Amino acid sequence: MEYYNKVIESVGVRYVKGNNFKIERPVTITDYTDSENTAILLHRGSLNYGEDQESVNEGEILFIPAARPTRVSFGTVTKRNETNNDNFLENKKKYLQTISFKNIKNLEDDCITSVTFEAKVFDVVNFFNSLGIPAFVIRFNDRIASIIEDVVKESEQNTPGKERVIKLYTELLVVELVRHILKNRLFVEELSTNSTYFKDPRLIDMFNYIKKNIGGDLSNKVLAKVANVSEDYVGQYFKMLTGINPQDYIEYQRMEAAVELLRTTKKSIRDIGKEVGYKDTAYFCRRFKMMYGLPAGKMRRRESLINVQ
Repeated sequence: MEYYNKVIESVGVRYVKGNNFKIERPVTITDYTDSENTAILLHRGSLNYGEDQESVNEGEILFIPAARPTRVSFGTVTKRNETNNDNFLENKKKYLQTISFKNIKNLEDDCITSVTFEAKVFDVVNFFNSLGIPAFVIRFNDRIASIIEDVVKESEQNTPGKERVIKLYTELLVVELVRHILKNRLFVEELSTNSTYFKDPRLIDMFNYIKKNIGGDLSNKVLAKVANVSEDYVGQYFKMLTGINPQDYIEYQRMEAAVELLRTTKKSIRDIGKEVGYKDTAYFCRRFKMMYGLPAGKMRRRESLINVQ
């Protein structure tokens, strides 16, 4: 159990979106998927998933790991109501109508609450997807259902501390999901097979070193010493365990650190670039715009507007 405590501690959680929906028109999405994890609480009506179209009962939650295509049906559907994920997203308003939480209790129509969130180990490995688990139903767990409701209720508020409360609820949601999986001994084989790399101390040492030295020398030569492997092998080793090249991961972490500094300090673009490891300001600006689609200065102004609101 201590191992899972360490894994949970290493998972970074980020709320993406949350909504209440009235099912306006029944539909089956043959390959429903999202780049992040999705938890769907069924309040009333019909919700089915998988090739066998297993039923989700009212008050239960359908959990779909990130990037895990799943056949999902909202409402009672026929063959004519089938569509793919791309078409569903383009025409989502035809099928699901957004409603406020206060209207759900008095609504007699089919309705759901959906929360989408990111859960990544050391900000790179998508936790639930990496475990190799399929979409599944969370049954007899009022606590998780209540947390999902609380997340969306808070998102509808306009009160001080809203973002922090949402973050706390989302982190609690991830913890309770892991507890539910372990308590009910779900996906025992998948967990034992696919979670072993989280135990690799050399990988953890590299992650920790990168985090503490984000503005310093993080070449493969340095990482090789940290992990006690050869310089020729360290890139292959890192990618084998995480699915990403170490230098790509480092650049992502540096840019995320830069965004945080833009958002929370008045430091110049030049100083921020240097602080996160870029000696050449022009190169830093080019890479920043390439990653985020807008210059660092505009990102700062945008973040400032968001914080004011």
